[in-house]
Amino acid sequence: MNMKYYNLLAILILSGMIACSGEKKDNSAGEETVETVLPDETNEVTVMTLKASDFNHELISNGKLSARRHVDLRFESAEPIAEIYVKNGDRVSKGQKLAELSTFRLKNKMATAKDALERAKLELQDVLIGQGYSLADSAKVPPATMQLVRVKSGYDQALIQHQLAEYEERNAVLTAPFDGIVANLFAKQYNTASTSDVFCTIIDPGSLEAAFTVLENELPLIKNGDRVEVTPFALNDTKAEGRITEINPLVDENGMVQVKAAVTDKGKLFEGMNVRVSIHRSLGKQLVVPKESVVLRSGKQVVFVLDSTKTKAYWTYVHTGLENADSYTIADGLKEDDIVITSGNINLAHEAPVTIIEKLTVDK
Repeated sequence: MNMKYYNLLAILILSGMIACSGEKKDNSAGEETVETVLPDETNEVTVMTLKASDFNHELISNGKLSARRHVDLRFESAEPIAEIYVKNGDRVSKGQKLAELSTFRLKNKMATAKDALERAKLELQDVLIGQGYSLADSAKVPPATMQLVRVKSGYDQALIQHQLAEYEERNAVLTAPFDGIVANLFAKQYNTASTSDVFCTIIDPGSLEAAFTVLENELPLIKNGDRVEVTPFALNDTKAEGRITEINPLVDENGMVQVKAAVTDKGKLFEGMNVRVSIHRSLGKQLVVPKESVVLRSGKQVVFVLDSTKTKAYWTYVHTGLENADSYTIADGLKEDDIVITSGNINLAHEAPVTIIEKLTVDK
Protein backbone atom coordinates (compact mmCIF):
# COMPACT_ATOMS: atom_id res chain seq x y z
CA MET A 1 0.00 0.00 0.00
CA ASN A 2 2.85 2.32 0.94
CA MET A 3 4.70 1.39 -2.23
CA LYS A 4 1.73 2.37 -4.37
CA TYR A 5 1.50 5.65 -2.52
CA TYR A 6 5.17 6.43 -3.17
CA ASN A 7 4.88 5.52 -6.85
CA LEU A 8 1.86 7.79 -7.26
CA LEU A 9 3.67 10.64 -5.55
CA ALA A 10 6.70 10.17 -7.80
CA ILE A 11 4.50 10.29 -10.89
CA LEU A 12 2.87 13.52 -9.74
CA ILE A 13 6.21 15.17 -9.01
CA LEU A 14 7.60 14.14 -12.42
CA SER A 15 4.51 15.50 -14.17
CA GLY A 16 4.89 18.82 -12.39
CA MET A 17 8.50 19.12 -13.42
CA ILE A 18 7.63 18.42 -17.05
CA ALA A 19 4.82 21.04 -16.93
CA CYS A 20 7.12 23.68 -15.45
CA SER A 21 9.76 22.91 -18.07
CA GLY A 22 7.18 23.41 -20.89
CA GLU A 23 5.92 26.71 -19.42
CA LYS A 24 9.44 28.07 -19.25
CA LYS A 25 10.01 27.12 -22.86
CA ASP A 26 6.81 28.91 -23.94
CA ASN A 27 7.80 32.10 -22.08
CA SER A 28 11.16 32.02 -23.76
CA ALA A 29 9.47 31.90 -27.14
CA GLY A 30 7.21 34.81 -26.14
CA GLU A 31 10.18 36.96 -25.17
CA GLU A 32 11.67 36.43 -28.57
CA THR A 33 8.51 37.71 -30.29
CA VAL A 34 8.51 40.93 -28.23
CA GLU A 35 11.83 42.00 -29.70
CA THR A 36 10.88 44.01 -32.82
CA VAL A 37 13.48 44.71 -35.43
CA LEU A 38 12.70 47.43 -38.00
CA PRO A 39 13.18 46.17 -41.52
CA ASP A 40 16.43 47.37 -42.95
CA GLU A 41 14.84 49.15 -45.96
CA THR A 42 16.49 52.13 -47.62
CA ASN A 43 14.10 54.96 -48.53
CA GLU A 44 14.66 56.96 -51.71
CA VAL A 45 14.46 60.71 -51.12
CA THR A 46 15.18 64.04 -52.76
CA VAL A 47 17.01 66.71 -50.78
CA MET A 48 18.02 70.36 -50.86
CA THR A 49 20.66 72.35 -49.01
CA LEU A 50 18.91 75.06 -47.02
CA LYS A 51 20.01 78.56 -47.99
CA ALA A 52 18.50 82.00 -47.37
CA SER A 53 16.63 83.02 -50.52
CA ASP A 54 14.24 85.74 -51.69
CA PHE A 55 10.72 85.02 -50.48
CA ASN A 56 7.67 86.43 -52.26
CA HIS A 57 4.80 86.32 -49.81
CA GLU A 58 1.36 85.60 -51.26
CA LEU A 59 -1.82 86.54 -49.43
CA ILE A 60 -5.09 85.19 -50.84
CA SER A 61 -8.55 86.74 -50.38
CA ASN A 62 -11.93 86.72 -52.10
CA GLY A 63 -13.44 89.94 -53.41
CA LYS A 64 -15.83 91.61 -55.82
CA LEU A 65 -15.25 93.96 -58.74
CA SER A 66 -16.87 97.36 -58.95
CA ALA A 67 -16.31 100.50 -61.01
CA ARG A 68 -15.14 103.69 -59.36
CA ARG A 69 -16.97 105.65 -62.08
CA HIS A 70 -20.52 104.35 -62.22
CA VAL A 71 -23.64 106.44 -62.74
CA ASP A 72 -27.38 105.70 -62.87
CA LEU A 73 -29.26 107.88 -65.36
CA ARG A 74 -32.94 108.87 -65.11
CA PHE A 75 -35.30 111.05 -67.09
CA GLU A 76 -36.67 114.13 -65.34
CA SER A 77 -40.10 114.02 -67.00
CA ALA A 78 -42.75 111.32 -67.26
CA GLU A 79 -43.12 111.52 -71.03
CA PRO A 80 -43.20 108.86 -73.78
CA ILE A 81 -39.76 107.59 -74.84
CA ALA A 82 -39.39 108.69 -78.47
CA GLU A 83 -36.01 107.11 -79.30
CA ILE A 84 -33.49 104.72 -77.72
CA TYR A 85 -30.14 104.85 -79.50
CA VAL A 86 -28.13 102.26 -77.54
CA LYS A 87 -28.41 98.81 -75.97
CA ASN A 88 -26.75 96.95 -73.12
CA GLY A 89 -23.05 96.37 -73.71
CA ASP A 90 -22.61 99.26 -76.15
CA ARG A 91 -19.55 101.42 -75.67
CA VAL A 92 -20.40 105.11 -75.67
CA SER A 93 -18.44 108.35 -75.69
CA LYS A 94 -18.89 111.33 -73.43
CA GLY A 95 -21.81 113.48 -74.66
CA GLN A 96 -23.23 110.75 -76.92
CA LYS A 97 -27.04 110.63 -77.11
CA LEU A 98 -28.52 107.59 -75.38
CA ALA A 99 -32.28 108.23 -75.61
CA GLU A 100 -34.79 111.07 -75.80
CA LEU A 101 -38.37 111.75 -74.85
CA SER A 102 -41.23 113.06 -76.93
CA THR A 103 -41.01 116.85 -76.51
CA PHE A 104 -44.49 117.87 -77.74
CA ARG A 105 -45.93 118.52 -74.28
CA LEU A 106 -42.60 119.78 -72.96
CA LYS A 107 -42.42 122.43 -75.70
CA ASN A 108 -46.00 123.50 -74.99
CA LYS A 109 -45.19 123.68 -71.28
CA MET A 110 -42.15 125.81 -72.06
CA ALA A 111 -44.17 128.20 -74.24
CA THR A 112 -46.86 128.54 -71.57
CA ALA A 113 -44.27 129.22 -68.87
CA LYS A 114 -42.59 131.83 -71.04
CA ASP A 115 -45.87 133.68 -71.62
CA ALA A 116 -46.67 133.56 -67.91
CA LEU A 117 -43.26 135.04 -67.10
CA GLU A 118 -43.78 137.90 -69.54
CA ARG A 119 -47.20 138.69 -68.02
CA ALA A 120 -45.64 138.62 -64.55
CA LYS A 121 -43.01 141.13 -65.65
CA LEU A 122 -45.72 143.51 -66.79
CA GLU A 123 -47.63 143.03 -63.56
CA LEU A 124 -44.43 143.73 -61.59
CA GLN A 125 -44.00 147.04 -63.45
CA ASP A 126 -47.58 148.05 -62.65
CA VAL A 127 -47.13 147.26 -58.96
CA LEU A 128 -43.85 149.24 -58.86
CA ILE A 129 -45.55 152.23 -60.45
CA GLY A 130 -48.32 151.91 -57.89
CA GLN A 131 -45.67 152.15 -55.19
CA GLY A 132 -44.21 155.29 -56.79
CA TYR A 133 -41.28 153.65 -58.59
CA SER A 134 -40.46 153.10 -62.25
CA LEU A 135 -38.82 149.99 -63.64
CA ALA A 136 -35.70 152.04 -64.36
CA ASP A 137 -35.55 152.92 -60.64
CA SER A 138 -35.84 149.27 -59.49
CA ALA A 139 -32.32 149.38 -58.05
CA LYS A 140 -33.46 152.15 -55.67
CA VAL A 141 -36.43 150.18 -54.38
CA PRO A 142 -35.90 148.99 -50.77
CA PRO A 143 -35.36 145.21 -50.58
CA ALA A 144 -38.45 144.64 -48.42
CA THR A 145 -40.63 146.60 -50.85
CA MET A 146 -39.14 144.80 -53.86
CA GLN A 147 -39.81 141.42 -52.26
CA LEU A 148 -43.43 142.39 -51.68
CA VAL A 149 -43.78 143.59 -55.28
CA ARG A 150 -42.34 140.34 -56.68
CA VAL A 151 -44.73 138.22 -54.64
CA LYS A 152 -47.78 140.41 -55.35
CA SER A 153 -47.12 140.41 -59.09
CA GLY A 154 -46.56 136.64 -59.20
CA TYR A 155 -43.18 137.19 -60.80
CA ASP A 156 -41.22 134.80 -58.53
CA GLN A 157 -43.64 131.94 -59.12
CA ALA A 158 -43.67 132.53 -62.89
CA LEU A 159 -39.85 132.57 -62.93
CA ILE A 160 -39.67 129.23 -61.09
CA GLN A 161 -42.12 127.59 -63.50
CA HIS A 162 -40.17 128.92 -66.47
CA GLN A 163 -36.87 127.56 -65.11
CA LEU A 164 -38.49 124.16 -64.41
CA ALA A 165 -39.94 123.93 -67.94
CA GLU A 166 -36.58 124.91 -69.40
CA TYR A 167 -34.81 122.25 -67.29
CA GLU A 168 -37.24 119.49 -68.28
CA GLU A 169 -36.97 120.32 -71.98
CA ARG A 170 -33.18 120.41 -71.80
CA ASN A 171 -33.10 117.02 -70.03
CA ALA A 172 -35.48 115.33 -72.44
CA VAL A 173 -32.31 113.95 -74.04
CA LEU A 174 -30.06 111.61 -72.02
CA THR A 175 -26.36 111.79 -72.86
CA ALA A 176 -23.35 109.84 -71.58
CA PRO A 177 -21.51 111.79 -68.85
CA PHE A 178 -18.22 110.00 -69.66
CA ASP A 179 -16.80 107.27 -71.89
CA GLY A 180 -18.14 103.90 -70.77
CA ILE A 181 -20.39 100.90 -71.33
CA VAL A 182 -24.19 100.83 -71.19
CA ALA A 183 -25.75 98.49 -68.62
CA ASN A 184 -29.15 97.82 -67.01
CA LEU A 185 -31.13 99.29 -69.90
CA PHE A 186 -34.55 97.61 -69.79
CA ALA A 187 -36.93 100.40 -70.87
CA LYS A 188 -38.86 100.11 -74.16
CA GLN A 189 -39.47 102.70 -76.83
CA TYR A 190 -42.87 104.49 -76.69
CA ASN A 191 -43.41 103.55 -73.04
CA THR A 192 -43.70 106.38 -70.56
CA ALA A 193 -40.42 107.11 -68.82
CA SER A 194 -40.24 106.80 -65.05
CA THR A 195 -38.72 109.65 -63.07
CA SER A 196 -37.91 107.35 -60.14
CA ASP A 197 -36.58 104.23 -61.90
CA VAL A 198 -33.11 104.08 -63.46
CA PHE A 199 -33.25 104.25 -67.26
CA CYS A 200 -29.72 102.86 -67.70
CA THR A 201 -26.30 102.73 -66.07
CA ILE A 202 -23.01 103.89 -67.52
CA ILE A 203 -19.91 102.07 -66.28
CA ASP A 204 -16.34 103.11 -66.92
CA PRO A 205 -14.52 99.75 -67.39
CA GLY A 206 -11.19 101.50 -67.06
CA SER A 207 -11.97 102.29 -63.43
CA LEU A 208 -12.55 98.77 -62.12
CA GLU A 209 -11.40 98.02 -58.59
CA ALA A 210 -11.46 94.90 -56.45
CA ALA A 211 -12.85 95.24 -52.94
CA PHE A 212 -11.70 92.52 -50.51
CA THR A 213 -10.80 91.95 -46.86
CA VAL A 214 -7.73 90.86 -44.94
CA LEU A 215 -7.27 89.78 -41.32
CA GLU A 216 -6.03 92.45 -38.94
CA ASN A 217 -2.86 90.43 -38.24
CA GLU A 218 -2.12 90.50 -41.98
CA LEU A 219 -2.07 94.32 -42.09
CA PRO A 220 1.72 94.52 -41.58
CA LEU A 221 2.11 92.41 -44.73
CA ILE A 222 0.39 94.85 -47.12
CA LYS A 223 0.71 98.50 -48.07
CA ASN A 224 -0.58 100.90 -50.72
CA GLY A 225 1.07 100.20 -54.05
CA ASP A 226 1.51 96.45 -53.51
CA ARG A 227 0.92 94.39 -56.64
CA VAL A 228 -2.16 92.18 -56.81
CA GLU A 229 -3.35 89.53 -59.25
CA VAL A 230 -7.09 89.20 -59.82
CA THR A 231 -8.70 86.01 -61.18
CA PRO A 232 -12.48 85.75 -61.76
CA PHE A 233 -13.96 82.51 -60.45
CA ALA A 234 -16.01 82.28 -63.65
CA LEU A 235 -12.93 82.70 -65.89
CA ASN A 236 -10.03 80.78 -64.35
CA ASP A 237 -7.83 81.37 -67.41
CA THR A 238 -8.25 85.15 -67.19
CA LYS A 239 -5.91 87.12 -64.95
CA ALA A 240 -5.60 90.86 -64.43
CA GLU A 241 -3.05 92.86 -62.51
CA GLY A 242 -3.56 95.78 -60.19
CA ARG A 243 -2.22 97.79 -57.26
CA ILE A 244 -3.58 98.39 -53.76
CA THR A 245 -5.00 101.92 -53.63
CA GLU A 246 -6.92 102.04 -50.37
CA ILE A 247 -6.67 100.41 -46.92
CA ASN A 248 -9.55 101.30 -44.62
CA PRO A 249 -8.12 102.27 -41.18
CA LEU A 250 -10.85 100.41 -39.30
CA VAL A 251 -11.08 96.82 -38.07
CA ASP A 252 -14.64 95.47 -38.06
CA GLU A 253 -16.23 93.28 -35.39
CA ASN A 254 -14.95 90.16 -37.21
CA GLY A 255 -11.34 91.31 -37.15
CA MET A 256 -11.35 92.14 -40.88
CA VAL A 257 -10.05 95.19 -42.74
CA GLN A 258 -11.49 96.46 -46.03
CA VAL A 259 -8.98 96.91 -48.88
CA LYS A 260 -9.37 98.13 -52.47
CA ALA A 261 -7.10 97.65 -55.46
CA ALA A 262 -7.30 99.34 -58.86
CA VAL A 263 -7.43 96.69 -61.60
CA THR A 264 -6.11 96.97 -65.15
CA ASP A 265 -8.68 95.32 -67.42
CA LYS A 266 -8.35 94.32 -71.06
CA GLY A 267 -12.08 94.05 -71.69
CA LYS A 268 -12.77 90.65 -70.11
CA LEU A 269 -13.87 91.72 -66.64
CA PHE A 270 -17.30 92.97 -65.60
CA GLU A 271 -18.56 94.89 -62.62
CA GLY A 272 -19.95 92.62 -59.92
CA MET A 273 -17.70 89.65 -60.75
CA ASN A 274 -16.56 87.53 -57.80
CA VAL A 275 -12.79 87.24 -57.91
CA ARG A 276 -9.81 85.75 -56.12
CA VAL A 277 -7.26 88.37 -55.13
CA SER A 278 -3.64 87.36 -54.69
CA ILE A 279 -1.31 89.93 -53.09
CA HIS A 280 2.39 89.55 -53.84
CA ARG A 281 5.15 91.20 -51.83
CA SER A 282 8.86 90.47 -51.58
CA LEU A 283 10.01 90.00 -47.98
CA GLY A 284 13.73 89.69 -48.70
CA LYS A 285 16.01 86.83 -47.69
CA GLN A 286 14.40 84.04 -45.67
CA LEU A 287 14.99 80.36 -44.89
CA VAL A 288 12.46 78.79 -47.26
CA VAL A 289 11.44 75.15 -47.72
CA PRO A 290 8.94 73.55 -50.11
CA LYS A 291 5.59 72.76 -48.52
CA GLU A 292 6.13 69.06 -49.33
CA SER A 293 9.10 68.95 -46.95
CA VAL A 294 6.91 69.72 -43.92
CA VAL A 295 5.01 66.73 -42.49
CA LEU A 296 3.07 66.12 -39.28
CA ARG A 297 4.17 63.84 -36.48
CA SER A 298 1.89 63.67 -33.41
CA GLY A 299 0.19 66.85 -34.61
CA LYS A 300 3.44 68.84 -34.81
CA GLN A 301 5.31 70.13 -37.85
CA VAL A 302 8.41 68.12 -38.68
CA VAL A 303 11.14 68.45 -41.31
CA PHE A 304 13.51 65.55 -41.96
CA VAL A 305 17.20 66.39 -42.34
CA LEU A 306 20.17 64.17 -43.17
CA ASP A 307 22.92 63.30 -40.75
CA SER A 308 26.57 64.04 -41.52
CA THR A 309 26.92 60.74 -43.39
CA LYS A 310 23.91 61.59 -45.55
CA THR A 311 22.57 58.08 -45.05
CA LYS A 312 20.02 58.55 -42.24
CA ALA A 313 17.02 60.83 -41.78
CA TYR A 314 16.45 62.65 -38.49
CA TRP A 315 13.25 64.49 -37.81
CA THR A 316 13.40 68.05 -36.50
CA TYR A 317 10.48 69.95 -35.01
CA VAL A 318 10.00 73.31 -36.75
CA HIS A 319 7.77 76.36 -36.64
CA THR A 320 6.78 77.70 -40.02
CA GLY A 321 6.15 81.40 -40.59
CA LEU A 322 4.66 82.85 -43.73
CA GLU A 323 3.61 80.90 -46.80
CA ASN A 324 2.84 81.28 -50.47
CA ALA A 325 1.47 78.83 -53.01
CA ASP A 326 4.38 76.36 -52.72
CA SER A 327 6.69 77.34 -49.84
CA TYR A 328 6.96 78.07 -46.12
CA THR A 329 9.40 80.31 -44.33
CA ILE A 330 11.07 78.67 -41.32
CA ALA A 331 10.80 80.63 -38.08
CA ASP A 332 12.90 78.20 -36.02
CA GLY A 333 14.10 74.61 -35.94
CA LEU A 334 16.44 74.69 -38.95
CA LYS A 335 19.62 76.50 -39.85
CA GLU A 336 21.38 77.42 -43.07
CA ASP A 337 23.22 74.54 -44.80
CA ASP A 338 20.98 71.86 -43.26
CA ILE A 339 20.26 69.15 -45.83
CA VAL A 340 16.46 68.96 -45.97
CA ILE A 341 14.49 66.03 -47.38
CA THR A 342 11.91 67.39 -49.83
CA SER A 343 10.15 64.20 -50.98
CA GLY A 344 9.93 60.58 -49.94
CA ASN A 345 9.33 61.73 -46.37
CA ILE A 346 5.66 60.82 -45.87
CA ASN A 347 6.28 57.50 -44.12
CA LEU A 348 9.80 58.11 -42.87
CA ALA A 349 10.74 57.19 -39.31
CA HIS A 350 13.37 58.81 -37.14
CA GLU A 351 16.86 57.52 -38.04
CA ALA A 352 15.50 55.68 -41.08
CA PRO A 353 18.14 54.79 -43.71
CA VAL A 354 17.82 56.81 -46.94
CA THR A 355 19.30 57.04 -50.41
CA ILE A 356 19.47 60.36 -52.26
CA ILE A 357 18.08 60.14 -55.78
CA GLU A 358 17.99 63.87 -56.60
CA LYS A 359 19.29 67.10 -55.11
CA LEU A 360 17.23 70.25 -55.58
CA THR A 361 18.75 73.68 -56.00
CA VAL A 362 17.25 76.88 -54.62
CA ASP A 363 17.57 80.24 -56.35
CA LYS A 364 19.20 82.84 -54.17
